Amino acid sequence: MQLKNGTFCPLLKKDCVGLQCAWFARVQGTDTNTGNQVDEYQCAIAWMPMLLIENSGQQRQTGAAVESFRNEMVKSNETSQKVLLASLMAAQPNLQQQDRSMAIDVQAKPKSKPQPKLKATGVKK
Repeated sequence: MQLKNGTFCPLLKKDCVGLQCAWFARVQGTDTNTGNQVDEYQCAIAWMPMLLIENSGQQRQTGAAVESFRNEMVKSNETSQKVLLASLMAAQPNLQQQDRSMAIDVQAKPKSKPQPKLKATGVKK
């Protein structure tokens, strides 16, 4: 049995005035539940449940895409770390196993250069 929407407006406390109402809106798109095309005018309040469901679906898709991107970045970073470690071990083959982790820390820190000393000069008047 198909139920039919009523036309009573709870805001006006009378029948819907249709296009004269500012909240009477046209929605075009695809119904995610049925896959059917939607092109209808209806009260914006009446559209809320369908639009909230659509919004939830879009949020789930966005969350899945972000998680997938994060997983790819983690894999890429792990690969980069392995390549860096392999190149470091190739450059310093005489390091013992226990010193290898320290070699990464030493290589990562920039060497500080001594700062040049500046002379104070006076201004002649």
